[in-house]
Amino acid sequence: MIKKGITLLMIILGASFGNFFLPFFWDLSKQTKNSLLNNSFTNGCIGAIIFFLFSLFFAGLIERIVKTIDNYLSKISLKVILPITISMGLGLLVGGLISIPLFLLKIPILDSALPLIIMVGTSYTGFQIGLTHREEFFKIFNKKEEEEEVEEKHPEKGEILERKVGENYHKFKILDTSTIIDGRIYDIVKTGFLEGTILVPNFVLFELQYIADSADSLKRVRGRRGLDILNSLQQEDDITLEMYEGDFENTKEVDTKLLKLAKILDGVVVTNDYNLNKVAEFQNIPILNVNELANAVKSVVIPGETMKVAVVKEGSEREQGVAYLDDGTMIVVEDGKHFINEDIKIVVTSVLQTVAGRMIFARPNHARRGIPDIKKSRSN
Repeated sequence: MIKKGITLLMIILGASFGNFFLPFFWDLSKQTKNSLLNNSFTNGCIGAIIFFLFSLFFAGLIERIVKTIDNYLSKISLKVILPITISMGLGLLVGGLISIPLFLLKIPILDSALPLIIMVGTSYTGFQIGLTHREEFFKIFNKKEEEEEVEEKHPEKGEILERKVGENYHKFKILDTSTIIDGRIYDIVKTGFLEGTILVPNFVLFELQYIADSADSLKRVRGRRGLDILNSLQQEDDITLEMYEGDFENTKEVDTKLLKLAKILDGVVVTNDYNLNKVAEFQNIPILNVNELANAVKSVVIPGETMKVAVVKEGSEREQGVAYLDDGTMIVVEDGKHFINEDIKIVVTSVLQTVAGRMIFARPNHARRGIPDIKKSRSN
């Protein structure tokens, strides 16, 4: 059916071309006075026949191209098509208005080729504007709808509610690859600590897929874990997860693309990458670090506090032992080497906050049990 339609369109197009170009050909061949050849019907028929013959060879190719374009367009979201279409239409309108004086000049090239170049240029400019600013296009309309809704429901509190919506809920939370692979983001989002829309860019998804297909078994497991986390997030009804289909073709690094996207969308990058965190801070881009959140919610201990722990291994220094709290915080126990695989009471001597997390230093609390010297008690 499509092939027949293409053939019909080519015949109509051939008839139009024949009526337009063949009179010039008859003039060159000095057949202007021959009324049998130089007339609209003959010219249209000749052009239609020529294009019909072309269709026998090229209709199949054109059909495949049309189907490819149709499949591509069917996968593109309306949020991408609508802004681009409107921008291109406005660009074409501007180009037409600019070209009106040129049409009136009646000067060769200036009244034909130049207007065409101008309209193509303005249409392409509109296409680029619509492509790069499509998210802002919908953001403007969504903001207007939200403002009207707020004013209808709470006219006396509209200004306050508008500020809350603009600054909090509608900031996209953009996930980076390390956070998705880490997996804790699922529990954080599930508990409701991250509100608004969770955004996963396509280039992050492609990097996850690349890692999942890696020949390295460790990387492959990490990549598949990240994909499983995304699927789990998508299946939650109370979590709003969206994909960003755009890309930055001139930029290769995924981290750089993330920061550019955060600037364009006025979003917040969610990561556990220390270096990305510092770069984002330098560029004044809002960022949420999962590791910082984990450290913030760990139990607070103060010097002098006592607790019971299990010493699991030797420390890096002489006579030291190492224990862990339930949240994974490492405790370095002075003279703890003598109590490996034992549960002992300790007293906290100091707490050190490092880039990697919190570290607690302690000593055995045996003095209160009447054992002032560990070494002596061991030797006895």
